[in-house]
This record gives sequence, structure tokens and C-alpha cells, in this order.
Amino acid sequence: MIEKTYTVTGMTCGHCATSVREEVGAITGVTDVAVDVPTGKVTVSSESELGVDEVRAAVEEAGYQLTA
Repeated sequence: MIEKTYTVTGMTCGHCATSVREEVGAITGVTDVAVDVPTGKVTVSSESELGVDEVRAAVEEAGYQLTA
């Protein structure tokens, strides 16, 4: 299991967290997505290494920006 934390900007509420969780969670191999709205931290657990571009595309599809 691989766990990686990213920083996402623009999230302000529970709905934001749900949107990001759903989009990132739809990436093949992702087993869990934890979102902390106040800090903007999104921790992704996956079966194998994910490409940052893949995660960035999912976050942008949800309407937010991946900064790290």
C-alpha cells in the first residue's frame, strides 16, 4: 500500500471535500482518499504508485487546483 499527501487549493467546505474524494477515488488502484479541508491536505492510499498528473487531472475535474 502506498500513501501520498497532496495540497489542494480552493476547498472551503464538506461539499468540496466530497467532490475531491469522489474524483480522486475513481482513479484505478485508489483504495482510500482522506481530505482535510482546513489544511487543504488530501491523502491518497493506493495499491501502486500514482502519477501526479493523474491525481492533478482528477482534482481539476472536481474544480480545484493541486499545488504539491
